[in-house]
Amino acid sequence: MLRTYLVLLGCQAAGEVIHQVSGIPLSGPIIGMILLLAALTVRGGASDEFCGSAQTTLGYLSLFFVPPGVGIMQHLPLLRAHWLPLLLALFVSTALTMASAALVMQSVERLRQRHRTPIMLNASAGGET
Repeated sequence: MLRTYLVLLGCQAAGEVIHQVSGIPLSGPIIGMILLLAALTVRGGASDEFCGSAQTTLGYLSLFFVPPGVGIMQHLPLLRAHWLPLLLALFVSTALTMASAALVMQSVERLRQRHRTPIMLNASAGGET
């Protein structure tokens, strides 16, 4: 498990270095996740050890929401003052995200179907298409 976490931290550190050196407009952790994805793709997937560590981390994921929850509680007067714009932004962004995800999934499915469908020969035309 320690080796898995060292790999994750190494990817994040490499992402931070790439961000600082290149000035790519992505955060270091995002670049690190892209590096991790590339490494796992080249390797052929995650090992059993990596999957086990991920499951353990997911078990403690709720703890990562405590600091933002405390921050929200500290800014309740500000949230009360601007509740309508925040609520509208929340609903509009959720709707746009769902719509864009649906469009992407439809496009991916069309591409999958196009590449999976065998070429059919026209039997009535003597085998010519």
